[in-house]
Order: sequence, then structure tokens, then C-alpha cells
Amino acid sequence: MVNTVLKFVACCRAAGYRISTSEVLDCISHLEMIDILDQEEFRAALRANFAKSRREQGEFDRLYNLFFQELREDLGIIESAPLADKLREIVGRLAEEADGDPARQAIVDFLSGEPLDYLKELLRIKNQEEQTVAGRKFNLGPLYNRLEIMVRLNDIKGDIFQILEQAAQNYDKDTRTSIARYFNGHLDSAYSLLLREQRPYNDGLKHVKTHEQHLTQLGERAFASLTMKEVEQMREVIERLVRKLKDIISRRYAISNRGVLDVKKTLRASDRYQGVPIEIKYRKKPPRKGKVVALCDISSSVWSAARFMLNILYSLQDCFTKVNSFVFVSDLAEVTDIFENEEINRAIERVLKDVDIDYHAQTDYGETLRQFRRNCMDYLNKKTTLIIIGDARSNYFNPEEGILAEMREKCRRLIWLNPENEYIWNTGDSEMLSYKPYCHELRECRNLNQLIDFIEDLVL
Repeated sequence: MVNTVLKFVACCRAAGYRISTSEVLDCISHLEMIDILDQEEFRAALRANFAKSRREQGEFDRLYNLFFQELREDLGIIESAPLADKLREIVGRLAEEADGDPARQAIVDFLSGEPLDYLKELLRIKNQEEQTVAGRKFNLGPLYNRLEIMVRLNDIKGDIFQILEQAAQNYDKDTRTSIARYFNGHLDSAYSLLLREQRPYNDGLKHVKTHEQHLTQLGERAFASLTMKEVEQMREVIERLVRKLKDIISRRYAISNRGVLDVKKTLRASDRYQGVPIEIKYRKKPPRKGKVVALCDISSSVWSAARFMLNILYSLQDCFTKVNSFVFVSDLAEVTDIFENEEINRAIERVLKDVDIDYHAQTDYGETLRQFRRNCMDYLNKKTTLIIIGDARSNYFNPEEGILAEMREKCRRLIWLNPENEYIWNTGDSEMLSYKPYCHELRECRNLNQLIDFIEDLVL
């Protein structure tokens, strides 16, 4: 076992890994205290002595796996003696063709279970310094050497395949399969060492994420998966959005007395001043405020999206003439007064506790639409934007899409926000396909970023 450990240490040093003589002596003494046949204990002993920091653990694990696992079936310890003889014969033929090429010989030694020279070759390429010619700097030297190693690996792979084809009469199918599996495994390890340059592990590196990046990533989270802490952080985003939109609206009204000169109106107004155009008229008029009616499904996860929607809408009441809101599961209830008289978070609590709705009833969009037509159709006119927030899952009840068609005719615009992924619309008891023809706009609205996009389009 001491010779095996020394061989492993030599390979580590050849790969550029620093191991001192005192560390090797300490490791040997520690191995006397453990069961070396227990792989976990053996690995832990070597790692405790040779991996001196967390940064070096990744490189140690790579070399340990290479030496004790990927190359463990080398020619000296392979179980089947007849197969070992055939492997030695093939390796010997490959070595004869090396013809003094150190790179090819290193690869052949690697295939025989001796990775020392191959690791040294990779370390030489890694530490090679590029010569600067005529003021130009390139990294072609190491790249060229890596390509040369790859070409030799491909050549040796082809040679092995050719040898096995020629020996088809001498080796049975199972023997050729075992030999091919052996060499393919070692070649894969050689390719991996060549192409995947190991970087030191650095758990102390701190990835600094700006507050804006955090909020943007949080905005991609689905409403239903947010924790209470994340909901509180969402409120900061909502407040910022509300301030931004109110500023834009206020600037619109502030510049409403400027714009393109309306010559006709200016001349008409000048009559009262004896033809002097004292009062200038502009074509641009102040934007008219719209009216919003919102119907929110408050069953299960749909309510998580409706809560954020109501929060923003009522924070932007100054941007609209009126905001009327209704909630439903099966029955319909108006909650406009609650939101107008209460702070938004308190209003949401009251909606969940005080409103006369059976929250455990089966969702019935058809019954909701029937109640709206019977009691609330007067809320809709050609200045009204009707917003329905829900997944359109009506438990196979009559969807009453005809009533939705009547509501569309009475309002200026009908927008449906669905908090489900679009690819599951129209599956199961969803009636989205029935309602879609009667909507002016149909949006997926599962997270805050999608909701913000919708609100900006609605207000601006």
C-alpha cells in the first residue's frame, strides 16, 4: 500500500499539486490507524493530509478519482490473467509505433495504467509561456499542443480499433468487447483531463447581487410560490412602480396645455380680443381617465395573483375615474367600499374574512357571470375596462360564455389575466377556449414582471 500511495503522490506532483515529504510521512502513519480496505476511511485519510485547503479539494478529488477509480483496473491488478496478457500485447504494439514520440508514449503509458507521464505532459502545456512575435500576443502555443495531444488520442483510438479488427479470428466477441470497453474508458479519462481544465474551488468568493437584480429575479417567481418575506419585498417593487406611473400621468397633465398649434381654434378665440391671438389653442388634449371594473377569482392559488393585481389597481386610483372590484368563487361580491375605506393590506384581510362568500365552494364561473348580469351590468359602459383575473376552471359547470359576450359589447375593452402557464390552458375543466373569442386581450400573468408589463400597458 505504501508503494501505491507513493505512486499516487508522484501523479499528484506531476499534475502540479503540491505535496511535501512530511505530508506523505504523516499520511503513511495515519493509514496504520484505519482500515485501508474501507474506501471512505482511506479517502478521508489521504484528503486530510494532502488537501490543505477547500480550494485544493476539487483538484484532489479529481486526481483521486482518476488514480483509484478510473485507472484502478490497470494491467497489474486486472482480475482476468488471460485478458491481461492480451492487453499487454496490444499496449506493446502501440508502444512500438510510438517511435520516440514522447506525447504518444505518454498516452500509451496512460492506457496501461501509468498516468505519470501524461499528467506531466498536460502540466507542461498548462505552464507553457507564449512567445510574443512582432508585438502580437496569441494563445496559439498551448492550443496547438492540446490539439496535437487530441490528434494522437484519436490516432491511438483508431489503431486500437484496427488491431481488434485484425484479431477478430484470434479473440472471441466477448474478449474483444471487454478490451474495447477497457481502452474506451481510459481514453475517455484522457480526453476529460485534456479538455476539462480543473479550477481551484473557492467557497469564499462572494457573488455580489445588486438590489435591482434581486428584485428582478424575484419578479420572475410565480405568485403561488412566494414566501411571506418575499411578498413583503414585492411591495417595494409595487410602490416603486406606482410612483413611476403616477409621475408619468402627472407629467401628461402638466404638459396638456402644450402641443401642436391649432390655428383654427386660435383664430376663433382671437375674435374676443379684436383679432389679436392672445389665447393660444393646441390640438393636444388632456388624456381622459378610464374606468376599471375588476372581477377576481379568489379560490386557492388564483387569489395570490389577484391580491397583487388589486394592490396595484387601488394604488393607482388617481389614474382612473373609478375602480370597482368584485371577488368570487361561486357567488359574486363587491368589495369596492372595503378597498376605498381601508388601507390595502387591511382591505385584503377583510376580503378574506368579512365578505359573505363560501371560500370552500366549487368555483363556478357561469354562476358568477349570471349574478353579474343580473345585478351589475350597469357598471359597464364604453369608458370601462373590464379585467377578469382567474384560471377559467369552472369544475365542468356551464361556462355561460354568452353572458361574457354581452359584457364585451357593453365595455370598451375586456382583458383576461390567467395566472396559469399558457401550455395548460384548455386542459381539464378549464373553459379558456370558450371565453377566448370574447376577450379583447388574453394574458398569462403568473409573476410580478408580467403583471407590471400589463399595468404599464393599461395605464400608459
